[in-house]
Amino acid sequence: MSSENCLSIAYKWFDAFNKKDLDQLLSLYDDNAEHFSPKLKIRKPETNGLVIGKLELRDWWQEAFDRLPTLNYRVTSLTANADRVFMEYVRSVENENDMMIAEVLEIRENKIIASRVYHG
Repeated sequence: MSSENCLSIAYKWFDAFNKKDLDQLLSLYDDNAEHFSPKLKIRKPETNGLVIGKLELRDWWQEAFDRLPTLNYRVTSLTANADRVFMEYVRSVENENDMMIAEVLEIRENKIIASRVYHG
């Protein structure tokens, strides 16, 4: 894959996330993708911050979209190579302070196989 393809997936990811289009968002992921997030670790401690597979991803994001209807991500920087994208963005939710986020998407064969979130 090229860095341009990885960037294209990242832009599709932001578009689907901000539209809260779970089907489109999940279509970007491998069936067995892994996702780690500090927020997940706090809200669902039994996961230790890690979910695996599209069903768990769907449950996690649906709960977030239901709980935070104004949740929105604004891209500040994307850096890609042939198999990953490092994304920096601002997490905005009405009545909360904005939060700087970094996230890495690992990509194989045009699908996200893993993602890791870092809060700043």
